[in-house]
Amino acid sequence: MLDGTGRANVPRPPGRSDTVFLNIPYDEDFRRLYVAYIVGLIYLGLEPRVTLSIPGGRRRLDRILALISSCRYSIHDLSRVELDRTAPRTPRFNMPFELGLAVCWAGVHPARHEWFLFEAIPWRAAKSLSDLNGTDPNIHGGTVQGVMRELCNAFVRTRPRPSVPEMLRVYRLVSRQLVQTLRTAGAKTIFEARIFNDLCVNAGIAANLQRSQSASSLP
Repeated sequence: MLDGTGRANVPRPPGRSDTVFLNIPYDEDFRRLYVAYIVGLIYLGLEPRVTLSIPGGRRRLDRILALISSCRYSIHDLSRVELDRTAPRTPRFNMPFELGLAVCWAGVHPARHEWFLFEAIPWRAAKSLSDLNGTDPNIHGGTVQGVMRELCNAFVRTRPRPSVPEMLRVYRLVSRQLVQTLRTAGAKTIFEARIFNDLCVNAGIAANLQRSQSASSLP
């Protein structure tokens, strides 16, 4: 939310208890994990939120801050903070920068926000971001199963507590629908606002189906 000057008008009430800001890269090499985060959070009964629909410029930065401050949690995946392939080769600073915004917000309002650091490789975050030494990252190993496992570890208080195999079955259902989802939207990439919304809807439907199947199999 912005005031008349274009500055972020940070909301006063605490964020909804089920909202999660996802600070992750948007590129094809991260595609499987992107879907895994969305499916995993939906299956845990949480609502993922992303920056895909936010335009560039200063307004974008203000809206990112407003989005972070409106969410109860945030996940920051630093596994792809690396040099890109195009000249001049540069590292990605968006993810650590947005992590810094979340750390600052949580420090000022600890009862309103909690953040989690996700990585693929053990000990790398301690080297690349030593200011966070003492923080235990959730290490997913760059796999879909690892993301599901670490989401369960991060949100261990969530009830009911699903199993990772259940979450993987939902992931496979949603993944099989991706081609049709892209075709229906006329999209070439999953990293669009409409596709994100469609993924959330499809994940919710598949999650309900999996829960009903799991319940019917109980003795």
